[in-house]
Parts: sequence; C-alpha cells; structure tokens
Amino acid sequence: MKRVQMKRSTNSLSTLYCLLSFLCLTGCHSIPPPTPLDQLNAQQMRGHELFQVRCALCHNDRISEPLHGPALRGVFKKPYLPSGAPANDDRVTSTVLHGRNLMPAQPNTEPQDMDDLLSYLHTL
Repeated sequence: MKRVQMKRSTNSLSTLYCLLSFLCLTGCHSIPPPTPLDQLNAQQMRGHELFQVRCALCHNDRISEPLHGPALRGVFKKPYLPSGAPANDDRVTSTVLHGRNLMPAQPNTEPQDMDDLLSYLHTL
C-alpha cells in the first residue's frame, strides 16, 4: 500500500512540475505589446520613421516574426540580444554602426539619428 501511495505522490509531483515548467515557458517570457504609434513622442516618431527607411527592409518591429534579420519587438525588454550580447544602448549602437554577421554596417549614422532610433526601439 505504501508503494502505491509513493507512486501516486511521485506522479503528482511530476505532473505539478511539468505544469509549472509549461507555465513559466509560455507565460514568463511573453513580451508586452509595443507602445501604440499614436502615443509616441516626437523623438520616438523620428526613430520610427528612421526605422521604416533604414531597418524595416530586414527587421520587423511591431511583430515577433523574423524577416531577413531578427524581429526587434521587445529588443530592450529581454536581457540579451539575439547574438547573446547584453541588450543595452551601447551594444545596439555598436551593431548598427559596425554591423554584425549579415547586417551591414551603418557608419555614417548621425548621433541624433541613433538617439532617435534607440528611443523608438525602447518602445517596442
């Protein structure tokens, strides 16, 4: 009888563990929706316009599906970039200015344009 109770207890714990793991994998990593476009400030709107001209050919911004490069929705809401580098302004700026893998470098990006783009990316 004790073996049956221990087996049930072990099965219950296994089931509970699987359920908790599933919830963490599906719920803990969900990205909040981007800030609606009509709620962006002037700098963020300039960043959005720059994104549309310079980045949207290869990257999605408001959906999580990759295009030619990784989707950038939630790029600053995760601890790491798709490359494994920390998700911070310095790393994103370096990637834009110097390129990485298939992403071409954009060395002539004006500092104000970079600030505007970063401001927009933080809204995603």
